[in-house]
Amino acid sequence: MEGIRYEYRTVDHSRSHDYLYPPVARFLQDFPAGTVIVDLGCGNGSFLSLFQGRGWQLYGADFSPSGIALARSNFPNIRFSLADTQSIPTELEDKAGQVDVVLTTEVIEHLYNPRGFLSSCYRLLKPGGTLVLTTPYHGYLKNLFLAASGKLDWHFNALRDHGHIKFWSHKSIREILIEAGFTDIEIVGAGRFPLLWKSMVVRVRKQPAH
Repeated sequence: MEGIRYEYRTVDHSRSHDYLYPPVARFLQDFPAGTVIVDLGCGNGSFLSLFQGRGWQLYGADFSPSGIALARSNFPNIRFSLADTQSIPTELEDKAGQVDVVLTTEVIEHLYNPRGFLSSCYRLLKPGGTLVLTTPYHGYLKNLFLAASGKLDWHFNALRDHGHIKFWSHKSIREILIEAGFTDIEIVGAGRFPLLWKSMVVRVRKQPAH
């Protein structure tokens, strides 16, 4: 991710995997063996590794050297690239326009240039290909709840290193995805309760060739 180099020490599965995996897996359940999936912003590869054993061709890319080193060491059956997600990774240039699914979990909220990121996703996908994206959910009722609970300042804490710099709602994530050329937008909540979700999981498609 642009300008952010996370330091990973283990490949322990993040707690977020517990609530992100079920809806992401549902969105991916109908893809057959041989499907090409690229995880942009894959971190230490632990989330992508949950999809091993399905006969899919799995690729991951991240800007963190420590994350990619751990991913390569622990998941040798997946091809990982050290790359800035604002452009197509050099090792995946031959896949541009041929990828069935681009997966990206809890990444877009960290980026200064989400439009450049979504452009990379779009260019990687084949016509009619699928993007599955997750990001923390923000909406009116959730923000009211955070304010009433006294946690609003902590949630938007500007002092947190490598923290979130974009705070996406249903409306704003739809707008930027439509602007990027994606269609067939479907959004589901993940974690906690309706309208207080921790994250939203979004599935969209690249426009098919005419």
